[in-house]
Amino acid sequence: MHATDIFAKHPTTFSFEFFPPKTEASSEALYGTISELEAYKPHFVSVTYGAGGSTRELTHDLVVKLKGQSSLDPIPHLTCVCHQENDIQEILDRYAEAGVSNILALGGDPPRGLDNYRKEDDAFQHAADLVRFIKKHADSGVHPDKRGFGIGVAGFPEGHPGTPNRIKEMDYLKAKVDEGADYIVTQLFFSNYAFLDFRDRCDLAGINIPIIAGIMPISTKSGMTRMADLSAGTNFPAKLLRALNRASDDEAVERVGIHYATEQCLDLLENDVQGIHFYTLNKSHATREIYANLGLKDTDGLE
Repeated sequence: MHATDIFAKHPTTFSFEFFPPKTEASSEALYGTISELEAYKPHFVSVTYGAGGSTRELTHDLVVKLKGQSSLDPIPHLTCVCHQENDIQEILDRYAEAGVSNILALGGDPPRGLDNYRKEDDAFQHAADLVRFIKKHADSGVHPDKRGFGIGVAGFPEGHPGTPNRIKEMDYLKAKVDEGADYIVTQLFFSNYAFLDFRDRCDLAGINIPIIAGIMPISTKSGMTRMADLSAGTNFPAKLLRALNRASDDEAVERVGIHYATEQCLDLLENDVQGIHFYTLNKSHATREIYANLGLKDTDGLE
């Protein structure tokens, strides 16, 4: 379903993110997770894409499998990094032919271990350029929907690590919207104040598309440290850190993470959030527990 139709039909969406598996064991684990979470009837799921297209085929294979063999509506990530126009054209054509309705267009992180990478060699220097190209793909007539792909973009409630100037950062986000983005999914955050303030700043900037809150429950302290490395600029509130410091073992840490994420979701729902996107890390337990805490069996009651 095209993104604009999803958000027109559902006042609040619930969705999940997966990443493509690289081994047989991780593949088996992921499909177990997918089987468990499919019953919750998310409004869509997203599939990540490695820096420089390092998981390009894995992402494509997972998206096509979800599209053809499950009830899930997959949205593949697509980045600017290490791509030329013909690469992106080929990827979009393949997704269109597979009946994929939406794309999440991202700037992308520099690829690790590629010493000769030069950003200036990429055809798309900014996510706004990629959004413009995807929007024009509708003119090719390849996509069965004459509107072409629905397009999502990233938002950063606590600031983009590559753009310290928060005024310019909002200008860059507005540029993505002006080029045709249909919705925004935020980077993970642990301060709802940051998200709500970000939403207000978007409103002031004339950004009037759905803004989906990215939620990632903490499951281990080591995982939290990796999360901090990958999501530079994310604030870990003292309230959360105190609760985690009281946790005596990994099981207790996970309980704290689930409780904290539940409280975030309840507050966001009270503040009329347009969607909640769970970063699942290819596991289902935390998401299932949060659904139970919210009193949700699935999303059918949210039509």
